[in-house]
Amino acid sequence: MEDLLPKKMTYNLDFKGKGGDFFGIVIVNWLLTIVTLGIYYPWAKAKTLQFFCGKTSLNNDPFAFHGTGNEMFKGFIKAIILFFGLFAIMGIFIYLKLPFVGMLLFYLGIFAVLPLAIHGSYRYRMSRTSWRGIRFGYRGDKQEFVKLFFKWFLLTIVTFGIYGSWFHINMRKYVFSNIRFGDAEFEYDGDGGDYFMMNLKGYLLTLVTLGIYSFWWQKDIFEYFVNNLSLHKEGKSVELTSTATGGDFAGLILTNLLLIIFTLGFGYAWAVTRTMKFIFDHIKVDGNIDLDSLQQTEENFKDATGDDVSDFLDIDFIV
Repeated sequence: MEDLLPKKMTYNLDFKGKGGDFFGIVIVNWLLTIVTLGIYYPWAKAKTLQFFCGKTSLNNDPFAFHGTGNEMFKGFIKAIILFFGLFAIMGIFIYLKLPFVGMLLFYLGIFAVLPLAIHGSYRYRMSRTSWRGIRFGYRGDKQEFVKLFFKWFLLTIVTFGIYGSWFHINMRKYVFSNIRFGDAEFEYDGDGGDYFMMNLKGYLLTLVTLGIYSFWWQKDIFEYFVNNLSLHKEGKSVELTSTATGGDFAGLILTNLLLIIFTLGFGYAWAVTRTMKFIFDHIKVDGNIDLDSLQQTEENFKDATGDDVSDFLDIDFIV
């Protein structure tokens, strides 16, 4: 009977990027972006994403990001036009001596763009990321996500922010449940109530301990996000488990802070790569899906507008 049960496997998820290599990319990106008055930014972003994807591997096979600076430049221009339009509307009302109306319309416009930016960013980034030639994909419905986003936001407003934990978890559930890895699909099982209580506990204990508990709070958040994420295909699954401790996070955060301070900011590249290495070193991945059985199912999507708008709004890729 045991021979009929799916064999459990452990997968090797690793990040091999070096601070020195990333430092070279960062310096060139900064210089070219400054010299070109910001025009080079889409190419800088593409090189950064290509570096991080290429240095991340699953079972020693690297991921790949296929997005290009040209694709992102088109989205970059559209994003600039969008924000220029919003600023122009605000400026008109300021000129008419109605600054409050102008500011209100500006921020309402920004808010209206938020769900579209999140949706577009995931659709583009997932489509342009692959492993062993198998593309990721995002199948969320734009209209459905926009309606849900505003519903959750309004509930957050009327509950004076209390519903924010449910808002956050609901977004993660929606986004991750619509991500595909070939013909396998992700699921996220978090609960807004659990997330609320965890953050309430973290906030109170951080106050009581004068900030010391913040590292354990960060550990709890990381663990909650990781442990509730899984991949499924034909009744089989891959589960993720965090192995990080509060002490691990304290060591990472304090060392990175000192590294950046004592190098006058030049240690940024090493801090980022250390963080990436830390994340993947502290995620255990096991399950019974044969990764060789993954089939290509996702379309290729090359419109980076949502991704560029997300950058302008400083939205984290993982909500």
